[in-house]
Amino acid sequence: MKVVATYNIKGGVGKTSTAVNIAFLAARGGLRTLLWDLDPQGSATYLFRIKPKVKGGGKALVAGRRTLDDAIKGTDFDHLDLIPADFSYRHLDFDLDSTKRPTDRIRRMIAPLKGEYDVVVLDCPPSVSLVSENIVHACDVLLVPLIPAMLSVRTYDQLIDFVDGMSGRKPQVMAFLSMVDRRKKSHREFADRLPQDRASVMAEVIPNRAVIEQMAQERAPVPAFAPTNPATTAYEALWARVQSGLTATG
Repeated sequence: MKVVATYNIKGGVGKTSTAVNIAFLAARGGLRTLLWDLDPQGSATYLFRIKPKVKGGGKALVAGRRTLDDAIKGTDFDHLDLIPADFSYRHLDFDLDSTKRPTDRIRRMIAPLKGEYDVVVLDCPPSVSLVSENIVHACDVLLVPLIPAMLSVRTYDQLIDFVDGMSGRKPQVMAFLSMVDRRKKSHREFADRLPQDRASVMAEVIPNRAVIEQMAQERAPVPAFAPTNPATTAYEALWARVQSGLTATG
């Protein structure tokens, strides 16, 4: 079982749309896939038409009074399940802090699912927190969407420092540019230059397309309702690269 986390310190960079679309593509490819919506805003949960509620909330899951198995819901798509968001996740830092080995708790919670799933995708809230540390320890690939702007790159450098400064198990960091409008010279320059400047930034980009915003109206992943759209092609290329990264992690 491999774990992919979509994460960025900064919000509004396409994190949830990435998590939803790569989880769908993994399942479409026949992999038993679980998406855990860890963001209390619950956007991924909404897109899959599932109520954002976990019995007992995040506290019950973290304390072990309920297992992740108890919280799993099926989606409308084959091979794809979801652990929904819950508004109580806003207190997840405090819940984790009350456990033994608090920076490793989420990894230990996921571990029993090894026989049930091939891929687990974590959609993470934007923050630097105990939840963030848990995510970094839990995942094999940390997938980081960046928007083509200098402040986003600066935040990414802070994220790399954060990961490098952590002790213990560390993931492979794979970043990519999101919301790219190639009609803009600055976006084209970012897309061309950033993968050359930083080895952890992939050449694959996600375009700034209206169809991605339409996910909220369709309440479905882009490949499910717009299979021939260039955004679908871009997500397919991104998932193919992430899969090769997962293979490289052993």
